[in-house]
Amino acid sequence: MLEGAAVTAQLTRDRPALPRVPALAVLEYHLVGYRRTWRAGAFSSFLLPTLTVLGFGVGVGAYIDQGVGGVSYLEWIAGGLLASTALQVAISESTWPVFGNLQWQKIYLGQRSSPLRVADILAGHLSFVLFRVLTAVIAFLLVTGVLGALRSPWAVLAVPVAALLALAVAAPTFAYAASVDSDSWLAMLFRFAVIPMTLFAGVFFPVESLPLALRWLAYVTPLWHAVDLCRAAVLGVAPQWSVIGHLCYLAAWAAGGWLLARRVFARRLVV
Repeated sequence: MLEGAAVTAQLTRDRPALPRVPALAVLEYHLVGYRRTWRAGAFSSFLLPTLTVLGFGVGVGAYIDQGVGGVSYLEWIAGGLLASTALQVAISESTWPVFGNLQWQKIYLGQRSSPLRVADILAGHLSFVLFRVLTAVIAFLLVTGVLGALRSPWAVLAVPVAALLALAVAAPTFAYAASVDSDSWLAMLFRFAVIPMTLFAGVFFPVESLPLALRWLAYVTPLWHAVDLCRAAVLGVAPQWSVIGHLCYLAAWAAGGWLLARRVFARRLVV
């Protein structure tokens, strides 16, 4: 009996200690894995947005002589595409990776068997999603700067806005991906939420050109609020709506999504 207790005590002493912020251990796990796979994600997070800027901003913009609101189409669309890039990367990293960590690789279950709490697992993975979004957005900002699409040094403020948008959409998507029982539901999310949101939330054309009913649907989406802020920062003008109102709305999405995701994760991981 005493010998068994001594062995247990020795194993406890030899176990690597968690960092003072346990979520950092989860973030480190995802970063180590990403070090081996970053090339595969370079197309979706960097090359694809760059091609979109060239295709729409330069290609389509060449046929829009008068521009939009007194600026060239390339300059006008840059802020919207930056916010859309943050949305696409955040949701891509919050759907199949979350579903796979629960259903296929069982990574979350292994992490839960350690001293990590549910909140640590969730915060660590969300931090990795935030890292992915920030790297993609900064690269996108550099590309648009090279193309001459940034009219104001205030464009750097689009980066924290994109980060807040990422949390606003990633947190509820975590909850959704953890609650479905088939990955086909993830494809439905892209088909009926992400794509319509990208098309009608002011990324490619002014929301004011939509019918009133669709316009209000666009205003409800978190993407429109980020698009308005990012476009204002890139152009160096005031946004259409209140800055505080935009930020509070996005923060409410992030906070509500966190609470919902934590509840779903707790139900799936706590035995």
